[in-house]
Amino acid sequence: MPDSSAVGQSWQGNLTLSYALQADKTIPSRVQVQAPLKVQRPFYPEGAVCHSVMLHTAGGIVGGDRLTVGVELQPQANALMTTAAATKVYRSTGLESEQDVMLSLDSGACLEWLPQETIVFDGAIYRQRLRVDLAAGATWLGWEMTRLGRTARGERFESGTWRSRIEVWQAGRLIWVDPQWIAGGSAMLTSSQGLANCPVVGSMALVGAEVTPEILEKARLACPQLGMTRLQSGLLCRYRGDSTAAARVAFIAIWQLLRPLYLGRSVCLPRVW
Repeated sequence: MPDSSAVGQSWQGNLTLSYALQADKTIPSRVQVQAPLKVQRPFYPEGAVCHSVMLHTAGGIVGGDRLTVGVELQPQANALMTTAAATKVYRSTGLESEQDVMLSLDSGACLEWLPQETIVFDGAIYRQRLRVDLAAGATWLGWEMTRLGRTARGERFESGTWRSRIEVWQAGRLIWVDPQWIAGGSAMLTSSQGLANCPVVGSMALVGAEVTPEILEKARLACPQLGMTRLQSGLLCRYRGDSTAAARVAFIAIWQLLRPLYLGRSVCLPRVW
């Protein structure tokens, strides 16, 4: 597999999208791309909701890469975004790679941010940041799933770093922040208070809606393997385990519970999954 030593030039990729509601249907009103990031043509498997699939045409992220994604939803727009495949972060020779995602939702807008998993190779140095800005009445449901090391090949995350930070703001006020930092080979990977030798971690959150104790209990009964808690304005679910497939199944089960209640529609799986 390639790593940063095999690549002579790092990528400075950019993807900018804007969605607008037009005749009761959400459409991409503005699309700007810079390699290696790309977006497929929109799909409408459920009518008005726009499904978009993001691509990374270089095949993976190497040291020195800087990727930026900006998504704006205008009032009442509804979109679902995912990725065409898992994101691979290759071993670095010393340079850090970064991905910054900025999501802005106007009043009444709803975005489902459902990327496929990120696979962080041993020796990768990677930082990802996600910021969500919600207007009053906007709703965001999103997840991230990360595998540390290619464990199917016997690889462990013995060196490198993985950093992740999620911030959600509403009406200019920070309502949830989630920083994570794992150093390769550290005690955090093996400690029972950390990952307990589990290579896969995942977080899923619904923000912008009031989740009652009754809904929280239903979610816990549906997926007892997940850790869950109510947020100030939403719900947070955590996965720690050995399988990205198991994490996805659990998150989809929670999505299936929450989507009719808070988004007013049944689950419609993206066609690329």
